[in-house]
Amino acid sequence: MKLWFGKWTAIAKESVDRAAIFAKFLCLLHVTNNYIFAPTLVYGPSMLPTLNLTGDVVLSEFISHRLGKVGPGDVVLIQSPENPRKMITKRIVAMEGEVVSFLVDPSRSEKSRTVVVPKGHVWIQGDNIYASKDSRNFGPIPYGLIQGKVCCRVWPIDCFGSL
Repeated sequence: MKLWFGKWTAIAKESVDRAAIFAKFLCLLHVTNNYIFAPTLVYGPSMLPTLNLTGDVVLSEFISHRLGKVGPGDVVLIQSPENPRKMITKRIVAMEGEVVSFLVDPSRSEKSRTVVVPKGHVWIQGDNIYASKDSRNFGPIPYGLIQGKVCCRVWPIDCFGSL
């Protein structure tokens, strides 16, 4: 009886140890994926030719925007101001206090507008101005909607590298 009990105790201890290691791994994966960096699938015509229409996997980091280290030219992930459940990928064109001139509807007219980006906001645009819903449609974006900064493209493999 004692031998049988000792054997099951060893097995139970080993199981608990392995479960603890697995739980630690899941915690590390959660923290890394939500607060440090994560792969993100981006697709659509708004960022052509920088990103492919059919989709690219990019590596996004989530620290720079919290430290105020994003600026004009950076490609960022933004929580959509129209649909909070959706993420959009755009390029920052201007920061707070900067003046932006843009074509209101580039496919139909040459009419342009000039605006000053208010405090706590950024101006974003897609690289393909003919097929992008961006700050030209919904105005300056609150800085708090920025969720991450795109570091590099990881898929397709032949396009691997920084943006």
